[in-house]
Amino acid sequence: MTFCGLHVPVVTPFTASGRVDVRSLERLARRCLDAGAAGLVALATTGEGGLLDQGERCQVLEVCRAVTIEYGALLTVGAGTMGTEESIAQARERAALADALLVVVPYYLRPSDEGVIDHFAAVSAAVDVPVLAYDIPYRTGKRLTAEAALRLLALDGVAGLKYCPGAIDHDTLVLLSTRTGKGVLCGDDAFVYPMLQMGATGGITASACLAPEAYAAMAEAVRTGNTARAQALHNALLPMVDALFSEPSPAVLKAALAELGLIDDPFVRAPLHAPRAEPVARAISAARSIGCTCV
Repeated sequence: MTFCGLHVPVVTPFTASGRVDVRSLERLARRCLDAGAAGLVALATTGEGGLLDQGERCQVLEVCRAVTIEYGALLTVGAGTMGTEESIAQARERAALADALLVVVPYYLRPSDEGVIDHFAAVSAAVDVPVLAYDIPYRTGKRLTAEAALRLLALDGVAGLKYCPGAIDHDTLVLLSTRTGKGVLCGDDAFVYPMLQMGATGGITASACLAPEAYAAMAEAVRTGNTARAQALHNALLPMVDALFSEPSPAVLKAALAELGLIDDPFVRAPLHAPRAEPVARAISAARSIGCTCV
């Protein structure tokens, strides 16, 4: 599998009483795929996957699996924790309903590069679906060099990398200049356009829940060499991204989605907190300026 195109990590909508809102989830999933997304990502950070119980995770996966099968789209499912054995258990449990697994670099412990490589070798060998490694050092506390990232991509069971360095630095340049034949997907929403221009194969973009058409159009403009259109879309999307991530995600995103009628309720699970009104208004204004409307 070569990972490319726009993949949308969907929020998990809840009812006002805190239950999974499967109707809103299905509506949002369909909208993202109708807009041109290549696939969905379920049970990731944006989907509050770590805050769901087992029954709720099954509900989310069943809805997302049914929609992606109908559309012929990919479903990537979040898995993994700080320990290798527990990550293997999660991966095995979720692989049955997944086309691929998004497995985070072990967090908090800050293992050596060798430990990270061994971790992904063990997890990918334990399942029969490809693994997308998830490098996000500002959350995990573990920074991968370009050399370590390329060693991860050399593993047979690792099909690509969700790359969220928080900046474009020398390691980014080295990684994107090395043609491995495997996907590198930008996971930092503000950097999707420049990273696509430098050779990233796609993006996993939470902001695309709110503006999937614009992100799909930007990716297509890069693919076809329409630099002026791609940059114009990037410039238009940046204020929305800044607003969405001005408070812990996905609080602003869910509030904006609810305000526009794309989900029914903005509820987020503790310890997340309802956002201030100001960034929600900024996000909605920016989304409307690029053509996002209510359903």
